[in-house]
Amino acid sequence: MKKLSILDSAFLMIEKRETPMHVGGLNLFSLPDGADEQTFLHTLAESLRTADELQPPFGQRLNTGRLGVLGPMYWQRDDSLDLDYHIRHSALPRPGRYRELFSLVSRLHGTLLDRNRPLWEMHLIEGLQNRQFAIYSKYHHAAIDGVKSVHLTQSMMSTNPDDRIHQSPLSMAAMERYRASLALPRPPTEQEIRNVADFLKATYDSSVHLTTALKRFASVWTGSGGALAMPWHDVPHTSLNTTVDGARRFVAQSWPFARIHAVGKALDGTFNDAVLAMCAGALRIYLQSRNELPAQSLKAMVPISLRREGDIDSSNAVGAISADLATHIADPIKRFMTIQASTRAGKEMYKDMSPQEASLFMQMTQMPGLLLMPLGLIARFPPFSTVISNVPGPRKTMYWNGARLEGVYPASIVTEGIAMNITLVTCGDQVDFGIIACRRTMPQVQRLIDDMETALVELEEAAGLASSKKKPKAKSASGAAAKAKAKSKAKAKAKPKAKTKAKTSAAPKTRAKSTQTRVKSRAKAKAKAKAKATSKARPKTKAATRASGTSRPRTGPAAKKRQSVRPKSVAK
Repeated sequence: MKKLSILDSAFLMIEKRETPMHVGGLNLFSLPDGADEQTFLHTLAESLRTADELQPPFGQRLNTGRLGVLGPMYWQRDDSLDLDYHIRHSALPRPGRYRELFSLVSRLHGTLLDRNRPLWEMHLIEGLQNRQFAIYSKYHHAAIDGVKSVHLTQSMMSTNPDDRIHQSPLSMAAMERYRASLALPRPPTEQEIRNVADFLKATYDSSVHLTTALKRFASVWTGSGGALAMPWHDVPHTSLNTTVDGARRFVAQSWPFARIHAVGKALDGTFNDAVLAMCAGALRIYLQSRNELPAQSLKAMVPISLRREGDIDSSNAVGAISADLATHIADPIKRFMTIQASTRAGKEMYKDMSPQEASLFMQMTQMPGLLLMPLGLIARFPPFSTVISNVPGPRKTMYWNGARLEGVYPASIVTEGIAMNITLVTCGDQVDFGIIACRRTMPQVQRLIDDMETALVELEEAAGLASSKKKPKAKSASGAAAKAKAKSKAKAKAKPKAKTKAKTSAAPKTRAKSTQTRVKSRAKAKAKAKAKATSKARPKTKAATRASGTSRPRTGPAAKKRQSVRPKSVAK
């Protein structure tokens, strides 16, 4: 039996019906060419259920003593494992849209895992349009964190579409094959760990780094912490910080990785800085639309991985920093800089700590929550406004027995006082966002997807990237410009003078800024307006009447461009 760590045990201690403590994800696949959906999915399900020895935690259940979750807890082998219970097959009414898929995931993610069984489930979902299928899986956070779940996903796949993996992805053999593909050393044995225990104890007991970190923690409360943010310090109360129930709302969307990365690079920041700025801008818009934007800035918990390189076995190896989202700042550049300074200060605090020290420090800073939760006060005194987590995923195109992986959309945890969680995974050349929220607190959380796109466009324009890249909104604008050009040209056939006059007035502005696409569109729009004004000043001719009919293409190409606003993988 393996004893649970303090952090792993904490997820079991704070779990209740309203706040399930499992993490999950929705993986979207496209069927191989020529494959029959029923046969292919039946084969996948059978391969999942056939394994001689399962890797942790799939074959282990929880063992508690007389004190229950308040005492020591262990993982032990489940000799009566029923894989048919854990691996389930679901179907959407055809043709299943993403809306129905997200509704199903919302329901599945809101139910508790049975503690009398191994703490995981996996659902194969068929019936999607465009020859796609999905897998929704969930694992208790006491057994798996976000990074390990991505390793599990990658262990069942290959970069070669012709590869066929016959062993169960849940088996020890699959994990050993995956470990060999990464050229990782084998994990140390228990005896080897005991041989170095004294050395680790001596290093850990030095507590020099912890003392330094605690001093910096205290400096925040005395007003001398600089850009460093900490839990419970100056966290405003919004509708995101309420009591929650067990029902969930799940939405997902993809954006090009290059697009977000370009923003971070243009502003001398990182990809993570750009992600936080994008989410901060979206939250600012969302709260403004509800007349709830507080004068103080929202704060976000940003988990950081404490895994050593090559560690794919630890259940949880995670710390966290508090990021100032600067939602009280209207200027996107200043907001970005404030976020960047905050995250740098947080990472600097962890720089010299060992993973054990960092984990202990995080637990110490979260201690007030253990007192506030039983008293029901955590919603009144939230440690953060929300959680924003970035989990590195596969950067190459992956296949599961020939089925192409189209997206990895994470579904994380909603806690008391923090009604929404935003988690993203980098997958290939795109970034897949999964947003999970309390259904009662945020019934229209899907609006945040639109706000995130608006916030990203705002950052691109501020960074000077808008004119050189084709964005969803730019496509709509060009469609309007095309309509204006066609209409102006048609009217010009009836009134050559009006056309000449309009062009003359618009030409100097167009020539002065000929390299800027948006200004060209404005000039053409002005030309249209002048041509229309001239036509109103004169009696309409038969030709002019025919020209007015050129507005019919509004339902053609422009409509198609409006439909392509969302990233291609998953739309609302």
